Formats: sequence, structure tokens, C-alpha cells
Amino acid sequence: MQELKQGNVVKINEEMSKVTKPASLNPVNPMNKVVGLVPKAALNEIKVIKKDGTAEAYDVQKVVAAVKKSAARMLYEFSEEEITNLCNFVNRSVLDTKQKEVEIFKMHCIVENALEEINPKVAKSYRNYRDYKIDFVTMLDKVYQESQKIMYIGDKENSNSDSALVSTKRSLIFNQLNKELYKKFFLTVPELQAVRDGYIYIHDMSARRDAMNCCLFDVENVLKGGFEMGNLWYNEPKSLNVAFDVIGDIVMAAASQQYGGFTVPEVDKILAPYAQKSYDIQYNKYIEMGVAPEKAEEIATKDVEKDFHDGFQGWEYKFNTVASSRGDYPFITMTMGLGQGKFERMASFQMLEVRKGGQGKKENKKPVLFPKIVFLFDEKLHGEGAPMEDLFHAGVECSKKTMYPDWLSLSGEGYIASMYQKYGKVISPMGCRAFLSPWYERGGMTPADENDVPVFVGRFNIGAISLHLPMIYAKAKQEGKDFYETLDYYMEMIRGLHKRTYEYLGEMRASINPLAYCEGGFYGGHLGIHDKIKPLLKAATASFGITALNELQELHNGKSLVEDGEFALEVMKYINKKVAEFKAEDGNLYAIYGTPAESLCGLQVQQFRKKYGIIDKVSDRGYVTNSFHCHVVENIGPIEKQDLEGRFWDLLNGGKIQYVKYPISYNTKAVASLIKRAMEKGFYEGVNLSLSYCDDCGHQELNMDVCPKCGSKNLTKIDRMNGYLSYSRVKGDTRLNEAKMEEIKDRVSM
Repeated sequence: MQELKQGNVVKINEEMSKVTKPASLNPVNPMNKVVGLVPKAALNEIKVIKKDGTAEAYDVQKVVAAVKKSAARMLYEFSEEEITNLCNFVNRSVLDTKQKEVEIFKMHCIVENALEEINPKVAKSYRNYRDYKIDFVTMLDKVYQESQKIMYIGDKENSNSDSALVSTKRSLIFNQLNKELYKKFFLTVPELQAVRDGYIYIHDMSARRDAMNCCLFDVENVLKGGFEMGNLWYNEPKSLNVAFDVIGDIVMAAASQQYGGFTVPEVDKILAPYAQKSYDIQYNKYIEMGVAPEKAEEIATKDVEKDFHDGFQGWEYKFNTVASSRGDYPFITMTMGLGQGKFERMASFQMLEVRKGGQGKKENKKPVLFPKIVFLFDEKLHGEGAPMEDLFHAGVECSKKTMYPDWLSLSGEGYIASMYQKYGKVISPMGCRAFLSPWYERGGMTPADENDVPVFVGRFNIGAISLHLPMIYAKAKQEGKDFYETLDYYMEMIRGLHKRTYEYLGEMRASINPLAYCEGGFYGGHLGIHDKIKPLLKAATASFGITALNELQELHNGKSLVEDGEFALEVMKYINKKVAEFKAEDGNLYAIYGTPAESLCGLQVQQFRKKYGIIDKVSDRGYVTNSFHCHVVENIGPIEKQDLEGRFWDLLNGGKIQYVKYPISYNTKAVASLIKRAMEKGFYEGVNLSLSYCDDCGHQELNMDVCPKCGSKNLTKIDRMNGYLSYSRVKGDTRLNEAKMEEIKDRVSM
């Protein structure tokens, strides 16, 4: 972009030097005879060559219209005498070029010269507007270049987007334009510089002008009593199979109106009432047919069980094959496992069974990616000898085969478990790792009294901005400044961006996402379609992201998080203290987020190298370490990794996940032991394997590159991207970027 700008400036300067500048207008006598009237016939023969190469007849009135706009921006109005004088000046200058065709650049220079004689302030306004238009041309040229790359090469910034599809290409091209508009109109010059250099990273710039980020969507509230969607009234479902269909429609419609993770919390409890309705219908039908009550109960229960199986299978097909209107497959998460009733348990078991069975041809099935399943673990319910221990074991069997469910501890230590233990409230993750800060029904950020309770379901995040800590540290050292002083500067910058985002989004109308803001999907979401959404934003979080904590420690003293970690801990405690001050002063729910860098893991290395070069164990690889995790090349076992990363657990309550590599094949006892250990520590835990499937013969194996059974290289491979799963190979290609593929190849401990 900068080269284009400089090129235009050079061209303009060259053209200005070619323009013959008539004698100046006499300020005392503006009707200087040197500039007098010009023969009209001579002007009629002249053409103006526009930027796109087309020609049009020279018309000085177009100049008049343009300069009047520039004057209006300065609150200045030309007199008739000044307009006449300006026209004469421009006409004479055009004739003095002695050309039949005058390029638009020359015309601009001529007009500027004329304005400088009449009113220098208006000349400056005209020049600034012209530079502004040049910026736009440059911006659109960049968008065009990116669009060509997307059309013919593809895009791997988001692994949930299949850039081979026409609909996705269109969306990606629009996103590129939206991203440039965001940078042009929302960011200040220092903010834009910080983003370009790499000290901060504003996530999802292509979407944050329009919508919210990840959420815990209140599907139960939307369904209750019926709702309106797409100008059509939906009655509340009267059976389980209809509930599956309607919930699927709600999820796809609402998720496409935001970006980031879309979570349906405690789905087993949402589905149970509709399962009861289906059971009652079936049971009564069999009784009317003369079937004995015990037999009618048995058959009706099997019917409902089949409805659950078919419903979950339908969701897996829909959520993995039907792209949203955004052009991607929405990041859908569903949490389950606490419901103890007959149909709640049935829902949980069937959800796990369907995922474990996979989808595809017979003898060639493999697991899908969405919805991400999260098991809500309570030791009193799922521990040894507990009433739902069988569900825990079913979850382990599913995890060891498909890597999902991930596991969220509600009975260990820490913030998430404490909210459940004190209030009975579950904080489900929003997407791969984001968590909400508490918002109390009456007190807001703090409880009004001992009877006040927090609300989590129906709330959302408005966006994340990440600090690139090694870059900030290197800048401070290079400039001889205190690290924390430099860190404060960028934290204040993010704070300002968040504050403006709250204000900007608050002006949006509820009609941007009717299911969320009008039909109860979001907390307080019963607004009229023309109402502003500002009142709902008080309960929304905004995240300060953290990347490359391991590289920060390496830069500080040459030691990794495995070898040391004390400085990294000190920095995280400082950031927590600072963000707590921001929350109290601004009244906004800021959160600290362990950033799951996808394409960012490679971008940040490039940015660091450009400024500070290649430094051993900091920028020598093609990727940086995600958030607070130990480096993937560390030769440490799962237990050691859990303990080392556990030091940071309570310092990133706005977004975190812990995962280890399970180098144990399909050893059920080992998987269960590691999960239970993570649950005791209060973790949100991911089981990490490398799943491989031969698309020719159906053979399955951990981490194979060539099928040992048939010799095929036509494999599907599923790896953990960060806190979520993605395809590292599909039909010989990958949806992941080069940096992430390099990281996957290097993995020892993850």
C-alpha cells in the first residue's frame, strides 16, 4: 500500500512540474487581463483522460462543482467573482498545456494552483480530499489483489472455512473489504501502526464492525412459547424430532449473525422436555392400540432413543456440511452431562454414541468436527461410585476415539468450579476456550448482596485484542525503556479500542440479530427491532488476549516455561492487576484471554523478525507458542505439562484450555486417569491424539501418513488446532496454514 501511495505522489509531482502556471492573479484586481476570457471553441476540442483511461469532454463546470465541495468542507462560500476568476484561470491553464487530451492528474494540479491564488485553505481541503481518494484507490487495489488470491489460490486463515466454495470466496472477499474499512475508519494512526508492526493484534477485523463475538446462546428461552424467525412464527415444538429441526434452524440463523464461537449450554436439559412430549405421544398411541403398559413404556422409550440418535446425526450432517451466510461452518459448541433425569441421561448417552460412531460410508466412518462437545464434570455425579459414573466412562470411550468431548471441571479448584459450587451456575465455554466473567442479576459487576446470583447463559463477548508480549519486551529493551511502562502503553491502547467498540456497537439496532436481541437469545434480549442494543452490552465481556508467553520467558532470560516461568507469572499477575483497575474505572467487563493463535502463530513470527530479527528459541521457528502453553517440542510427560501450565490457570479466566498429548494409543484406563487428574485440578481439558483415516479402505490408526493396510495416501487426518479440532489433511490437502502445520509436525508434548 505504501509503495502505491508513494508512486502516486511521485506521479503527481512530475505532472505538476509540467503544468505551465499562468501569471498570478492580482489580489487587488482579480480580473487580471493575462487570465482573461478564453475562446470557447478551443476548449471544446479538449478531452480529459480519467483514471480508468476513458475520455470525456472538458467542462469547467465540473471543476466548479468540485471546488465548491472543498469550500463547503471549510465552511467557505465563493463569490461569483471568484468563481469567474477561477474558471478563467483553469481554462487558460488547460490551453497552455497545448494538448488535446489532458490527464486527470494534470487537471488536479491546475485546480490546486488556481485555488492557491484564491483561497489557500480551500486549496488544502481540495488536496486532502484528493489524497483521501487516492488512499481509497490504494485500499481497493489491495482488496482486489487479495480477492484474486482468494479466487485462484484460496485462503487458510480460518480452518472452518472451505475457500474452494464459491459462497466462501464471496464471503472472504467481502471480509477483506470490511477489514480495510475497519482499519481506515475505526483505528487511529497509533493504533494502526501498532497493528501493522505487530505489538497488538485485533482479532476478526473483518467482522467486528458489524456484530458480536462468541456467546452462550439461550436456545431454551427462544423456544419457550414460540418465536418469530424470518418473518415467520414458529410454535414451540411438540415433539423431540421437531425440536431437533427447529434448534438446528435457530443455531444456523443466529450463528451467522455474529462471529466466533456459538455455544448451546446444557443441551441435554434443553432437549429433555421435548423428549418427554414425544414419549407421552408414543406411549398413549401404544396404549390405545391395546399394548400392555410395561410393553408400551419399553417401546415408547426405544422410539425416543431413536429420535435422539437421528436428531444428533441430523445436527452432525447440518453443522458440518451447510455453511452459514458468513461463508464458514459456524463454530458450534454444546455442553452436556449434568442432567440426571431419564431423558437428560438418554440425550447425553446418544450424543456421545453418535459422535463415537462417526459419519460416512459403512466401514469408512470418521468423526465430525461440529458441534464441539464439552462434558460438564462433577465429581459427585460422575466420580467413582457416583450415580452417573457410567456416563463418565461413555465420555472417555468417545474422547479416546474422537478427541471430543473436552472436559470441564465443576468440582475442582478455581473460578469456573467456584461459580458452580457456590451458585449452581455453569460457565460453559464459548467456542474453543472463551469464558464469561460473572454478571449479577441485581448488582451487575459485583453482587448487590449475599442473595444476588450471577447470570451466564444468554451473554456474549464483543471481541478480543491480543498483546504480543515478546514484541513489546523487545521494543522496551531496544529503546531503553521499562518493560512495564511499554506494556502499559499498549494495554491502554487496547482499553481505548474496547471502549470505542462498546460505544460503536451500542448504536446498532436489535434488527441485526432478531433471534438474539428480540426473541430472547441474549440476556435481556426482548427489544423492539428498532431499539438500540446498548442496554445489553453492559453484561458483555471484552478480552485482552495473551500470546507467546513461552517466548517472552525465553527473551527475558533464555529459559522456557518448563525451565523457569517466574517472569511470565510476574507479567501475568501485573496484567491481571491492571485489567482489574480498568474494569473498576470503566465499568466494563474486561477479561484476560489465552489467545488460540491459528494463522496468528505464523504472522507474529514474521512481525518479530522484521523488527528484531531471528532470535534463538524466540523467532527461529515458523510459529510462536499459543497463550500460556509450554512449547510443543518440550520432552515432558502429560502430568508434568498439566502441573506446569496449572501455574497460569487462574490468571487467564477469560479464556483457557489445558491439553496434553496422550501417547498411549487407545488405552482407556490411561485416558480416564489423566482426565480425572485434570478434573481434580479444576481444568478445562482436551484429549489430544492425532486421528488418521484411510479414505480408500477405511483403516483407522493414530498419526499415519500412509495406510499400512492398502498403501493409500488418500487420508483424512484430524488434529487439535488449539482448543478445537480441525482437518490437517483432506484428500491430500489441508485447511491449515503452513505455520500451524509446522507446529503440528514438531509436537512432542501436545
